[in-house]
Amino acid sequence: MSYTAAATEVDAPVAADAAPAKTDAAKNLETVSVIGQGETRQVQRITVKDVAVLPPGASIQKVLNRMPGVNVQSNDAFGANEESQTISLRGFNGQRLGYTLDGLPLGDNAYGNYNGLNISRALIAENFGGAELAQGIGGLGTASTSNLGGAIQYYSDDPATTFGGRFGQTFGTDQNRRTYLRLDSGDYHGFSMYLSAIRATADMWAQPNSPTSTKQFNAKGVYQFDGGRITAFADTSRTSQADYAYLSKSGMSRGLGWDWNLYAPDWKRALSAAYCAPVYTIKGKQDARCGFSGGVDNIDDAYYQSRALRSDDLYYLAGDFFPSDGVTVHAQVYHHENAGQGHWWSPGQKSYPGTPQELPISIRSTNYKINRNGAIASLAWEIGGHHLEGGVWYEQNHHNVERNFYWISSPINDDTYLSDPNRRLFSQAYVITTRQAYLQDSFKLFDDKLSVDIGVKSPHTTMTARNAGNIMAEAPVANGTLKASKTLLPQIGLGYKIDDKQELFLSYAKNIAAFQGGGASGPLLVTQAAYDATKGNLKPEQSRTIEGGYRYVQRDFEASVALYDVKFDNRLLSLNPCPSIQQGTTPACTTRFYNVGSVSSHGAEFSFIWKPLEHFEWYNSASFNRSTYDNNFTQNGVVIPTQGRVTVDTPRRMFASEINWTYGPWNVSLRGKYTGGRYYTYTNDQGFGGYTAFDFGAGYDFGAVSFAKDVRLSLNITNLTDKRYASNLTAFANIDPNGRQLAFHASAPRQSFLTLDVKF
Repeated sequence: MSYTAAATEVDAPVAADAAPAKTDAAKNLETVSVIGQGETRQVQRITVKDVAVLPPGASIQKVLNRMPGVNVQSNDAFGANEESQTISLRGFNGQRLGYTLDGLPLGDNAYGNYNGLNISRALIAENFGGAELAQGIGGLGTASTSNLGGAIQYYSDDPATTFGGRFGQTFGTDQNRRTYLRLDSGDYHGFSMYLSAIRATADMWAQPNSPTSTKQFNAKGVYQFDGGRITAFADTSRTSQADYAYLSKSGMSRGLGWDWNLYAPDWKRALSAAYCAPVYTIKGKQDARCGFSGGVDNIDDAYYQSRALRSDDLYYLAGDFFPSDGVTVHAQVYHHENAGQGHWWSPGQKSYPGTPQELPISIRSTNYKINRNGAIASLAWEIGGHHLEGGVWYEQNHHNVERNFYWISSPINDDTYLSDPNRRLFSQAYVITTRQAYLQDSFKLFDDKLSVDIGVKSPHTTMTARNAGNIMAEAPVANGTLKASKTLLPQIGLGYKIDDKQELFLSYAKNIAAFQGGGASGPLLVTQAAYDATKGNLKPEQSRTIEGGYRYVQRDFEASVALYDVKFDNRLLSLNPCPSIQQGTTPACTTRFYNVGSVSSHGAEFSFIWKPLEHFEWYNSASFNRSTYDNNFTQNGVVIPTQGRVTVDTPRRMFASEINWTYGPWNVSLRGKYTGGRYYTYTNDQGFGGYTAFDFGAGYDFGAVSFAKDVRLSLNITNLTDKRYASNLTAFANIDPNGRQLAFHASAPRQSFLTLDVKF
């Protein structure tokens, strides 16, 4: 399987003295069917032209939101705020999908990093070359240990083969500023490269208008020669994101509103609320300094500040070689380092306790580190009408997670990495080793009308955790080892070509997921007693997927329908099954991860793309899903009646429509998306109804101006109708009869962005 990048519209023809790549060496997403024509699985694609409706710099993940079955949420216009960024697909949340960039594994997209990084930190959005989404069954060669419900493969664009550069400057609402620079070397005897960088800053759209900033650098070089292609890529990313407060239904009813956020810069108000913490309540009497105001009635309604810092360095070197006709060899090595901190100004956690300097607030920091190295290799061989393909993937990941507290005597600037903590709750070091192999055969029968893909993969992940650090931990966590392994996981796909325009497909696959590491919680981030009670009993989560459908493709339109049935087994949930009086008394009464049964999902997905004119395209998608829990579970001695209930954060219905019109120098795009009702409690007693939101984009191309080859001005408006709604749902509960659960972030209001894009 080759992972070379998608070509883009800025690429010029390959220079005469550069050897052209073999046709199977690159996945040119600009020229393949958007709805996956020829695939035996449900596969859909997006290309560079599909991003025009969103402001430059928008997360590539947000672009996926128009696809059937996909629900992408965030509380910022760019879809890049990672605490609020979620994606779900056919009832699976984002941590149960797989993600790669040019074949390199990006991990499971967890907010608490432990085995990868978000696509926004791996690739500058303007260097996007395309993406391929497998809604249910990822390719066997996908380097992922989490793709139970599908896989997303992102591609960076290749360097242009002519010398040039690009400058982009965006100005937007809430002090949004984004500068993009890129320089392409052009082709020189088969070698081409680019250097690019961005700097982006913005304020929160709600008080206290805290700043967010991103600095990122991408470089990519490609050398094409007779018999192969070598690619090198480098990414460095430094992000600092101001995080918004979670909201509750109760808070909304008390008048806090969609724009309710943080106390900063009102330090006195934050202190007054923090003195209401239980630690300051003595014999049932609250501290005299306790005071809530403005609709707040508990310490969790707000806090002073919150921030996420991430630092990433990512590199890969890949080669595609063609030693003989019909033989392709792919090899790739990569390295990724990450350091991150999440800051929360924690009310009720004292600074300088028992001294005259005591304050009721300290800064809690969750620290993450990743150092991972890996290699991927595959061989494809065309022989006797068969396309044989096999490959291996190996990765070793050293991951650390710890939680600390830092004492403060007054507000400080926490837009920096904190060191020398005053308290440590825990520190845990992981070694995560992944080995995976696959083998696949593809062939055709019945005069090439029937396509058959059949294969197996064998994943093996070992995760070992140890207590670490030289500071005494107050709540040490477990030492131990968990393994997720399967000798053979089958996958089969059938495609039948009715005629040149019509085809049917049917596919089946089984998959397992590795256990999550400490940054994302996981079954080893528990007490030693809890782990010892778990040891030997936990099974990896697994899925079985059956899907089939029909595609119709002609010049004026493309259409597809897919039906699916999915069983998700061994779902893990952290809970204590015993009554509170028994908790901690026996190994069976510890809070730990339990297997709470399975989920059944079935549904239908539709796509229709109409292109009646050269200058006009109308994209439509619809999806219908029913994902329900198959079992009840017991928590705190009470049976939670979840059997037959709809899974949390899973819309039953979604509809998306997008119009793109281009005429002469003008282009206009309008996208609308209806997202159906979602629950945030496992028993479905609380949730939110459906909503519809729109995004608008327009641009004018001035053509060549002075020294510039092309000058373009564009306007983008997100949330065009200023619809306010609950965006991401991530803090789930069994029940919430009074709406007290802090369960969601508010959507961003309408925001506008103006961009000048100059190519020279």
